[in-house]
Amino acid sequence: MINTDICIVGAGPGGALLSLLLAKKGVTVTLLEQHHDIAKEFRGEHLNEEGEKVLKKHGLYSKIEKLGLLKMEVIEYWENGKLFKTVQPEKKDGHLGIHVPQAHLLSVLIDEAKKYPSFTLMTNTKVIDLIKDKHGHFSGIKARRKGKELTITSSFIIGADGRYSTIRKKAGIETTVVKHGYDLLWARIPSPKNWKPSIKMAQIDGYQLSLFTQAKGFIQIGWNINEGSFSEIRKQSFEVFIEKLIQAFPDLEENVRKHITSWNDFVLLDVHSNRTNQWIKDNILLIGDACHTMTPTGAFGLNSSLKDADALAQCIEPGTIKDLDLNNCVQQRKKEVQKLQELQIEKEKNFVTQFVILD
Repeated sequence: MINTDICIVGAGPGGALLSLLLAKKGVTVTLLEQHHDIAKEFRGEHLNEEGEKVLKKHGLYSKIEKLGLLKMEVIEYWENGKLFKTVQPEKKDGHLGIHVPQAHLLSVLIDEAKKYPSFTLMTNTKVIDLIKDKHGHFSGIKARRKGKELTITSSFIIGADGRYSTIRKKAGIETTVVKHGYDLLWARIPSPKNWKPSIKMAQIDGYQLSLFTQAKGFIQIGWNINEGSFSEIRKQSFEVFIEKLIQAFPDLEENVRKHITSWNDFVLLDVHSNRTNQWIKDNILLIGDACHTMTPTGAFGLNSSLKDADALAQCIEPGTIKDLDLNNCVQQRKKEVQKLQELQIEKEKNFVTQFVILD
C-alpha cells in the first residue's frame, strides 16, 4: 500500500514535467511508467516556441541543450527534385523548430524531479484498475510491478498515459476519434555530410513527404499514405516506392538505398486525433495525448503536453489537494487545444497549395 498526494500515470514529457513542478512545491508525487526504460515508447521530439518557452521558464532548456539538441535553420519545399521555395526564421526566434532527442528531454526532467524527496518514480509498473472509496469516488489505482500487485491511494490521479490511455478507459471517459484520411510511414537514415539542419517538404501523388533533420546526424522521414492502404502497398514493388522518394530528394539516394532496403525499415503510425470533452471526472484528470491526441502535422503534440503540465502545476498547491477544483484550470487549455486541432486540419487540407505559384 502506497499513499501519495498525486499519482501520475505515464512518464512522457507531460507527466514527467508535471511531476517535477509539483515535487518542487512539496506535493508528494508518484510517477508510474509501464516500461523499464522511460524513453522506450515513441513520442514527439520537435519543440516549437511554445514548448521552448515552458522549458526556459523553469530553467530546464539549458540543461537539455547541454545534452544535445538541434535547431532547424530553414523550411524548404521541393518539387520534382528541385528546391521550390524556402521559409526563413524570424530573427527573434532564430530557428523554425528544435529537435530534442526524447531521451535527453526525459532524462533532464526525471533527474531534476529526483532531487526532491516528495517525488517517486516507479518504472515497470502497469495500471490494472482504478479504485473507488466507500463514497464512490476514485481514490487510487491497482497496478502490477515485477509480477506483484500493489495499491496506490491518492487524492488525485493524473492520466498522462498517451493516446490509448488506460486511465481514460478505466474511468469511463468517452473520446471522439477523428480520422484524417491518411496514415504515416516513419523511417530514419543517417544524414549526408554537410546536411543543413532543416525541415524539407515534398508531395508525392498528392500526399505529404517530410524530412526532419535530427540531432546526432540523422534524418527522420515521414511519408503520408492513404488511410489503411499499407497492407496493399506492401504487395507492390518496393523499388518503385523508393524511387519516388529518391526522385523527390535526389541527394538522399545513397543513404536511402543503403538504409531502407525493405518494407520492414518503415514504422506505420495510425494517424488520428481525438477530442475528449471531459478532461476531469471526479478525482481523475487527463493531460496530453490522453485527452487531446494530435496528428504529426505542425508538431504540436509534445508542446501541448508541456503546456498542459505547466498550466496544471500552477493550480495545485500543498495543503489544498483534497479541495481542488481544477475545472477552471483546464478551460483555457481546452480552448487553445481546440484551435490547434482545427489548425492541423486546415494545414493538412491546404498542404498542396504550398506548391502553387502565386501571381
